[in-house]
Amino acid sequence: MKSILKKDINEITIKNSKFIGVIIPIESKEDIKERLSELKTEYKNATHYCYAFKLINDKGFSDDGEPNKTAGIPILNVIEGENLINVLVVVIRYFGGIKLGPGGLIRAYSNTCKEVINKSTLIDLINGLEASITFDYSKEKEINYLLKNTIIKNKLYEQNCTYIIETTKDILDSITNLITINYCKEKIIPKIN
Repeated sequence: MKSILKKDINEITIKNSKFIGVIIPIESKEDIKERLSELKTEYKNATHYCYAFKLINDKGFSDDGEPNKTAGIPILNVIEGENLINVLVVVIRYFGGIKLGPGGLIRAYSNTCKEVINKSTLIDLINGLEASITFDYSKEKEINYLLKNTIIKNKLYEQNCTYIIETTKDILDSITNLITINYCKEKIIPKIN
């Protein structure tokens, strides 16, 4: 399983039509609607906003007005062929006046998706945990050292330190005597070497 580190954009022109591929990391279907809305604001007056997404337990696509099965499915096929999850790929098309036909559209959307994936930084994913941990300020240096192979998503400094982390069970188990676990849930997380 792989995903991407951050949003990336790549643009190609085919027979006067501009195809802008945008790949975005997502964690839920709710993210899709929000990201599409942002892209429609950023790329106003485009002819089509075709997309596909793949989550751990869900997938979907939209041809957004292009002929049936010429945009969304080709994008999804590329995503699945690259073994990617937790990604949304949107291909924004500005029509250039020359019709491409079904085969041309399939190639254009597939190639735009491939190009933006090739430009992206791919990361390996593993089964892990997201947790909120709280500890005394005096333990912060030690906790930070023990969490060197962990993603710290947020730090909150109040009466005690609270971190939101993405980590493995082994790392969390190694610090349980130093912290209080506020919540812990299973999650697919990036593998940190």
